[in-house]
Amino acid sequence: MTGPGIHVPVLCAEVVAALTPSAGEVIIDGTFGRGGYSLALLAAADCRVLGIDRDPAAWSAAEAVLAAYPGRFALARGRFGGLDRLAADHGIHAADGVALDIGVSSPQLDDPDRGFSFRTDGPLDMRMGQDGPTAAEVVNTAEETELADVFFHLGEERFARRIARRIVARRAERPYTRTLDLAETIRAVVPKSKDGIDPATRAFQGLRIHVNDELGELDRGLDAAERILKPGGRLAVVGFHSLEDRRVKRFLTERSGAGAGGSRHLPVTEPGHRPATFRLAHRRPITAGQAEIATNPRARSAKLRSAVRTEAPAWTRAGDAA
Repeated sequence: MTGPGIHVPVLCAEVVAALTPSAGEVIIDGTFGRGGYSLALLAAADCRVLGIDRDPAAWSAAEAVLAAYPGRFALARGRFGGLDRLAADHGIHAADGVALDIGVSSPQLDDPDRGFSFRTDGPLDMRMGQDGPTAAEVVNTAEETELADVFFHLGEERFARRIARRIVARRAERPYTRTLDLAETIRAVVPKSKDGIDPATRAFQGLRIHVNDELGELDRGLDAAERILKPGGRLAVVGFHSLEDRRVKRFLTERSGAGAGGSRHLPVTEPGHRPATFRLAHRRPITAGQAEIATNPRARSAKLRSAVRTEAPAWTRAGDAA
């Protein structure tokens, strides 16, 4: 199914190949977005798909998928960090596959009214859902040290303190309400880079990740996927920057035992050792080919990591602290 409003996500064919859907299986698309992965999975096999999203714009997009695949598709409104609980609300207690596409989507970036972009003017919002503080509230109320930490740790911005200092000084005169206003403040204190990347890029990334608790949500989503996947179930995660990819890599390395010590002849037997809950599908991440990058430049930074669930019990339980 294609047509107006249908967004083709990055590495779509590769995600479907990693999940290998079969007739009768249940797949959870934890980041439904505009339905790209869900549609591809439903077209690939006579499977059932549960889409999950906290973005109200995604709920509207789901209507077309519901109409095209009645009885085979359902949508749960919420955060993918609780995907196992949301699935249970739909009568799903075990899944054959989970797909996660981390971070902001192209449709969200392209809509100035969402406040994600530093290239077009819009309200300084950045929320993927409708809950929690907006980016404007954070920028206008957070302490200087907190803002610096957000830009440095989540945006990997080396001029974080300089940006935070300028923001705090300026907001005393006039609060920030628009994206271009904030972007211009950042550009005034961050030198232009030789690679042509906009000086506001990293600070905006850090602020967006903070507003949406994206890394915490990713951690919770990975744990939830571990709990709900059946033995032999497949997990496919697409990330777009180093913070996301390192987290996914660390999780899969830990859960697969790929980073464990000892030799290949002697099993690890130290106290507290837990059996691997995943088997890595491939050691290195899958990246987009030149053809996809040419049509979608955002694909350049995308990395797909996938793994297969073992029979070992999950390391986390529903209700455990994240």
